[in-house]
Amino acid sequence: MNNNDIVIRLRYALAISNADMLKIFKLGGLELTNEKLVKILKRQDKETPRDQNLTMEELERFMNGLIISQRGIKKDANGQTLEPTFDMKKEDDINNVVLKKLKIAMQYTSEDYQSFFKSAGIEVSNAELSAVLRRPDHRNYRPAGNRYLRNILKGMALEYRKEQ
Repeated sequence: MNNNDIVIRLRYALAISNADMLKIFKLGGLELTNEKLVKILKRQDKETPRDQNLTMEELERFMNGLIISQRGIKKDANGQTLEPTFDMKKEDDINNVVLKKLKIAMQYTSEDYQSFFKSAGIEVSNAELSAVLRRPDHRNYRPAGNRYLRNILKGMALEYRKEQ
């Protein structure tokens, strides 16, 4: 999966309009033009680089914007605004970070993720799911392959868009 494929699938599953997509990117600190958004929402060839239309930083800005749009701006105990984190350091981190930030933004539980997996037709143990949601420095951390993210997004689309 490339970066813009993740955004395309999230947009479809959550039924996000183009105007809302622009707002979400803006909340994440990235001002996009309509032309750039159209380029991001266009599928790219499998042979092209993962970040050809959407860089890792832009994807993380989208995920941070999604969190802010759903949960509001995070504040510390003193009421000071906390800056969103940027956890994608290398390509292997992308799927794990997207899964974690999606869970935060939509206030999903592990049971919700299990339900999405079941809708997508696969079974993932709680231990396996827990391993991909851990911090990278944890001894039981496991990188999430495309299979995890693809099936979560597929399950979300199947559950949220049943009537369409």
